Amino acid sequence: MDHLIEFMKRLPEGMEAALIISPENRRYLTGFASSAGMLLCTREESYFLIDFRYFEKAKRTVKGCRVLLLEDLKAQAEEIFTRHQVNTVGIEAAAVTLEEFASLQKRFPERAFDASSAVSDCLFSMRSIKSPEELTTIKAAQAITDRAFAEALNFIKLGVTEKQVAAYLEYQMKLLGADGLAFDTIAVSGENSSLPHGTPTERELRNGDFLTMDFGASVDGYCSDMTRTVAIGQVDELQMTVYNTVLKAQEKAFDMIRPGIPGKQVDAAARNFIDNRGFAGCFGHGLGHSVGLFIHESPCFNTREETLLAPGMVITVEPGIYLEGKFGVRIEDMVVITEHGYENLTKSEKQLITL
Repeated sequence: MDHLIEFMKRLPEGMEAALIISPENRRYLTGFASSAGMLLCTREESYFLIDFRYFEKAKRTVKGCRVLLLEDLKAQAEEIFTRHQVNTVGIEAAAVTLEEFASLQKRFPERAFDASSAVSDCLFSMRSIKSPEELTTIKAAQAITDRAFAEALNFIKLGVTEKQVAAYLEYQMKLLGADGLAFDTIAVSGENSSLPHGTPTERELRNGDFLTMDFGASVDGYCSDMTRTVAIGQVDELQMTVYNTVLKAQEKAFDMIRPGIPGKQVDAAARNFIDNRGFAGCFGHGLGHSVGLFIHESPCFNTREETLLAPGMVITVEPGIYLEGKFGVRIEDMVVITEHGYENLTKSEKQLITL
């Protein structure tokens, strides 16, 4: 895997090896999905230690590193450490628990384990720029998500419950080829739509409701993410004002997106527009987040993000306005940063749809 070779080259200074245990980073570096296993990377060679359940398949599919049947971790790891003169081992600070860290220190008392964020930071930095192959997979996941939304528009009607809407979206995504869900589907209506991450309930759709749906498919481990808010029957003037304000705020953010711009500047473009339209304090989350093997990756669009946009980053743009106890609106697209701007990967209609 090119990712693995690149990581071995970038292994942080002061470490002779890195131990990768998180499923997402194992998959990123080896291309192999499993619920168990350890990847031990040195500057010269890498080793994928995997148990009997996955061993045969891993031998067939994993390239660029040695695949070993995991039998005795201590003995096998010590042999590798000795072969490569490893004194300090970097770990994923973002993925390893205190208990796991203590266990490693106890099991390998002659090795030092670096608990800094260096390994995690290195991997997050690499993963922030998607390869052409990764982008193709993400686009496939988003295409499924768009198609599921189109199908759902024929299902949504008065009397259908939030849970039924969520279930239908999930069914359609899987029917259309998704391997799974990128995250738990959100479908919230009426007063529930003022909850940005509300959980679908048995509430039935009523005339005058806004229905907000936030959902995404997973393809080969890579996620998509989109949100659409639709109207059920006739909505009032305030609802239309809020919807159009959110839509215009997203356009303001799009106008700012290009390489070299810090994430906080894109966030400010949407946030300032919403605040200046009389809805200050009603947009309480960040404008967006990167998407990949995780549904929430770095960098982000928020009030603190200093990271400069670069080609290959995939980030959501999702402004919202939430009026407590009344209703909420969120519109979310997913974009990839290009050499001169961005490409919007989300194709679904954004002008208000009334069902």
